[in-house]
Amino acid sequence: MSNASKRRDRHDIAVEILRTAVEGKIKTHIMYKAKLSYAQLNEYIDLLLTKGLLENLTIRQKRMDKKVFKTTQKGLDFIENFENVKRLWA
Repeated sequence: MSNASKRRDRHDIAVEILRTAVEGKIKTHIMYKAKLSYAQLNEYIDLLLTKGLLENLTIRQKRMDKKVFKTTQKGLDFIENFENVKRLWA
């Protein structure tokens, strides 16, 4: 496989973030799972929040507040539609 075919486009990265955040994840977990730098992750999170595909929640865990990002229903629909389009191109 060549380097060009290994590259991810913006949609692939967005879907990876949305898949990771389905059950709610902290920013660091999403960053490592999606293999992004902190700056890249912040850009994508801002975009996904703005589009309503991701939501920012604060949960209480072990007497501490924790900020997590969770995929919205609109985000789940986006994942499904993206997969359908990928299948059509295959």
